[in-house]
Amino acid sequence: MQNSSLPSGGSFGPLSPYIKPYLSQIRTQGYAARSIKDQVCALKMFGRWLQRTGREVRDLTEAVTSDFFKGRYRQYAATAALRRLLAMLRRIGATPAAKTARPRPSEQLTCAYERFLLKERDLSQETVTCHRRFVRRFLSEKFGSGPPNVSNLRALDVTAFVQRHAHRHGPAEAKNLLAAIRSFLRYLHYRGLVDRDLSLVVPKVACWSFSTGPKHLASTQVRQVLHHCDRSTAVGRRDYAILLLLARLGLRAGEVVRLNLEDIDWENARITVCGKGGTWAQLPLPTDAARAIARYLRRDRPRCASRRVFLRNKPPLGGFNHGGAISRIVKGALAKAGVVSARKGAHLLRHSLAMDMLRRGASFDEIGEVLRHKCSKSTAIYAKIDLQSLRTLALPWPGGVR
Repeated sequence: MQNSSLPSGGSFGPLSPYIKPYLSQIRTQGYAARSIKDQVCALKMFGRWLQRTGREVRDLTEAVTSDFFKGRYRQYAATAALRRLLAMLRRIGATPAAKTARPRPSEQLTCAYERFLLKERDLSQETVTCHRRFVRRFLSEKFGSGPPNVSNLRALDVTAFVQRHAHRHGPAEAKNLLAAIRSFLRYLHYRGLVDRDLSLVVPKVACWSFSTGPKHLASTQVRQVLHHCDRSTAVGRRDYAILLLLARLGLRAGEVVRLNLEDIDWENARITVCGKGGTWAQLPLPTDAARAIARYLRRDRPRCASRRVFLRNKPPLGGFNHGGAISRIVKGALAKAGVVSARKGAHLLRHSLAMDMLRRGASFDEIGEVLRHKCSKSTAIYAKIDLQSLRTLALPWPGGVR
């Protein structure tokens, strides 16, 4: 959509000088021509309303946009367009920055805890986000909207919270809950906000090591999933390249999300992966995965300022926000292939790669090296399913088989 295709007749009121920069922004973000037309119409109505009510661009706030929608049908396109416009105007200094309300005391405590985890503990943003969710719930239930008088916390408060919530989650998520509460209580003691280290009273969740084996697909099922991926569309070719990285290298979902263009060494057929804890590793790039990625980059990847290899297919264009998007791609691929599995996330293909290597005779050390396990216990879970190797360790039944 060119500038000449803007609706004619009338002006955008005080917004007129900012329409071209706005259009340039949303075109770069990949919005379709129909969407751009709807946004332009919304901005024209809003600009004329500003002119009628005697408002200037410097007066714009969220409250002003809410006044505009009073008595009007609030369409999503119009709401989103005004939100993007206001963000752009603030970014270029045409509108004053939003006035941020002073955070509540509980929010101040949570933010200080987050900064501690990020800067002092060097935890990943994903881990901090997980901790924040449980800590906010803990503070909300104990103190409500009032000030968090953490000095009044008692052991019973902690155990009661755990008893109310732990049973609502699976073992893994329950362990995350307990780890978050335990970490937060240690932080309070470290800061001198509580007299005793209440982390010692956080109970443990019943989760026995190696009680269950990792869910995985047979090699034939992995091939079936890859075969049914629709490579006739741009999205399908992107998903096929992602699935190959998961199946051939056992990458984690977050590692695929964080993969940048400069992380691929085409001459030496290697990729650099940012793994858990910010650790970096170089891995060989399989031929079929390299071809799929190259085809996606040449033919299908939209032009975008983002350096991420894989981009969302909907505007605003950019990389995926989190690993959940990769797991949804795997879930969709399983459904298309008609493959039934108890687990449907990205880790399913990681486990499948490990089991396929085990069946082909790879040692646990070799599997751990490919999957980049820091601890041998992480690889030991696959021994539970390697029945052939376990039979060699079994003692004969007393008296023989009858």
